[in-house]
Amino acid sequence: MARHHRTTIHLPHWRDTARHAVVPLCESTLIPLGLFALLLHTVGFEAGLWAALSWSGLAVAARLLRGRALPAILVISTLILLVRTAVGLWTGSALVYFLQPSAQNFLFAAALLVTLAGGGRPLLARLADDFVPMPEALTSRPNVQRFFRRVSLLWAAVFMINGVMTVTTLAVATVDDYLVVTTAGSYSVVALGIGISLWWFRASLAGEGVRLRWAPRRALA
Repeated sequence: MARHHRTTIHLPHWRDTARHAVVPLCESTLIPLGLFALLLHTVGFEAGLWAALSWSGLAVAARLLRGRALPAILVISTLILLVRTAVGLWTGSALVYFLQPSAQNFLFAAALLVTLAGGGRPLLARLADDFVPMPEALTSRPNVQRFFRRVSLLWAAVFMINGVMTVTTLAVATVDDYLVVTTAGSYSVVALGIGISLWWFRASLAGEGVRLRWAPRRALA
């Protein structure tokens, strides 16, 4: 029986990878949400809007001034937050403000599908770079490229489910309950999607005889 040649590709040290993933997640999602919730309860609706938008603007400005690359997730979330804030201030309605992310879930699902039809690198692959830096030796492999195209369908479904869930919750819950339920529910669905994606990714690599290893920290110094 012929033995398959196995290739080992090293990813950055797991601590660096975790930091690389946590920073854009916090600055694009968790911190603006936390600021909005805090100011909503202590000052008012408009103060919460301005606090969340101001944070995102400062995060973008800080990266530009330091000459650092802008993560795609930060750019997208800031543009979305800008539109949400403008609509929220114009209408003065918390209901309209929270309804927008539901529609954006459906739009993002459509965007994932459109980039598949375009034949170029899927949007999901570009967003994945914000969380896990992957070497070209890995991303150039046919199985990995096929994986990102196929897993885009999974994430389109994740965003569709999130959209339906947030619309349903908004229709029957208070603002406080909406923030708690949708945040917990959305992250649960996303966590499930991540788990399935990781299993699928490992299966795709196994088909090419590729093994991933964390690089030792001293090698990155």
